[in-house]
Amino acid sequence: MALKISYSYKGQPRLIQYANDKYHDIYEAIAAEEGVDLRAYLAMERQLAALSKKVGAVKDFRDNKFLEFGFNDIKVIKE
Repeated sequence: MALKISYSYKGQPRLIQYANDKYHDIYEAIAAEEGVDLRAYLAMERQLAALSKKVGAVKDFRDNKFLEFGFNDIKVIKE
């Protein structure tokens, strides 16, 4: 099944192809497409996942951080 990711980066709408074998998740794929370095983000995400007892803490962190990076309206389109 072919997947596409629709998103906006700094106010510009974008559409890219996505394959599970190349990236861990859609967020890594869109960051790679736009040239955003995720090393510090991924380290913090791992720490948060290991230490947080709040359900959804990692998702909240990811959503807020990607808004800071300039991404919004991230959607997966199945064909």
